Amino acid sequence: MPLDDATTQFLKLMAEAGGRPMHEMSPEEARGQFGALRDLYGKGPEVARVEDVSISADDGGSFPARVLTPEGDPRGVIVYYHGGGWVIGAIDEFDSLGRLLAVRTGCTVVLVGYRLAPEHRHPTAARDAYAALLWTAAAMPGLPIVVAGDSAGGNLSAVVARRARDEGGPAIALQVLVYPVTDCDLDNASYRDPANQLMLTRDSMVWFWDHYVPDPAARAHPDASPLRADDLSGLPPAVVLTAEHDVLRDEGEAYAERLREAGVPVEFQRFDGQMHGFFTMVNLLPAQATALETVAEAVERRLS
Repeated sequence: MPLDDATTQFLKLMAEAGGRPMHEMSPEEARGQFGALRDLYGKGPEVARVEDVSISADDGGSFPARVLTPEGDPRGVIVYYHGGGWVIGAIDEFDSLGRLLAVRTGCTVVLVGYRLAPEHRHPTAARDAYAALLWTAAAMPGLPIVVAGDSAGGNLSAVVARRARDEGGPAIALQVLVYPVTDCDLDNASYRDPANQLMLTRDSMVWFWDHYVPDPAARAHPDASPLRADDLSGLPPAVVLTAEHDVLRDEGEAYAERLREAGVPVEFQRFDGQMHGFFTMVNLLPAQATALETVAEAVERRLS
């Protein structure tokens, strides 16, 4: 189906504002342009406590995280990895979304500010993501853990879930993968469809991959392309959301199917008439609230 009216209007406003395509920008320019979107989201709901922390990485470095604790006794903790192609994105840009998740699910939300490429190339983001999981398990013992993320953050969630399985890491109750990057194939049908070249394009994904994993051969490693893992059995139950008009649609849906084939319980939903990025566009796109409710209901079912 065509893009919904709200998305069409949003894209029109973005076009009128001007600006170069992302793949023609430097990482710093892209971070500035897309970081400005947070002003459109508005402030999220109040939570009981907000704490900014620093998490130690396994290479001696560190990275930030923000802990959003809702009122009452948290029923669990959601470790959230933001999108942005491993190159852009920051905690402040996902604060409103994190607050909504905390209030709606009754879970503490940990927003992870993993280090970005090209300053920190693969596998730094994946290792930081796992370090954040270990930190969360130690800081909040006894709470069931959900790993979640959108786009590149969905990629990191999938990578973390498999590593926890393989290394006997913290138990993960649920993995929430929102239009995740799962493969380095840039030539499948959804990548080539002209109708999908919107907020995220094939050219911008080439740009992201070139910054994150410059070596094409290294992109096939499961810690970069989870779809290429040999064995997906024994992974946590999954919620997988995709958008109809998204270059990442096919690989996200292929990963959901691979999980099912491996015996992993999967809840899957494609959001028709939506583009990549809609899940994080708080107060801008009506489908964002619908998708967040879908995730919240899945978390509730799993944790209850």
